[in-house]
Amino acid sequence: MSEQFWQALAAGLALMLIFEGVIPFLYPQRWRQLVEQLSQVSNHALRMMGLVSMLLGVLLLYWIR
Repeated sequence: MSEQFWQALAAGLALMLIFEGVIPFLYPQRWRQLVEQLSQVSNHALRMMGLVSMLLGVLLLYWIR
């Protein structure tokens, strides 16, 4: 694979980490409450949310490229 691919992949992972860190950094108490609420959600619902998230990501990537 090309060097450009690895650079784009690294940039994407870096952006993901930045976005994932914003809410816990700005609102730690709210983040803790959200994690508690997520522990109550069924595995099936979490899997469906993950699937929808992945599909939206693929569609967005396809649309961008």
